[in-house]
Amino acid sequence: MENLTQQKCTACNKDAPRVTEQDITELKPQIPDWQMIEVEGQPRLERTYTFPDFVSAIAFTNKVGEAAEVEGHHPALLTEWGKVTVTWWTHAICGLHRNDFIMAAKTDQIAAN
Repeated sequence: MENLTQQKCTACNKDAPRVTEQDITELKPQIPDWQMIEVEGQPRLERTYTFPDFVSAIAFTNKVGEAAEVEGHHPALLTEWGKVTVTWWTHAICGLHRNDFIMAAKTDQIAAN
C-alpha cells in the first residue's frame, strides 16, 4: 500500500464515499497515534501534540494550516499553551474519507520535522 504521506487529497462532495471498516483496518496502522472519536454522531480522527511552549505550538498550527491549504482539506485546530489538538473529518459527508487519513499522516510528518 502506498504511504499516505505520498498521496494527495481528492475533491469531495456530499456523494463522496466514506471509508469502510476494511479501509480503516488498512489505513489506521499508518496513523497509530490517532484516536477515532465521534462528535455529534460523526466519526473523526483526533490527536493532541505537545510542545514546550506556545510559540512552538502556534508554529505547528501554522504549518498544519499551510498543508491544509495546499491539499484543500481543512481540520479543526485547537491551539493552547504547549499543545495542539488536530481533528480531521470530511464536512461534506459528515464522516471520514480517505483524505482524512492522508492529512492525519501528513500532520504526523509535520510534527516529526
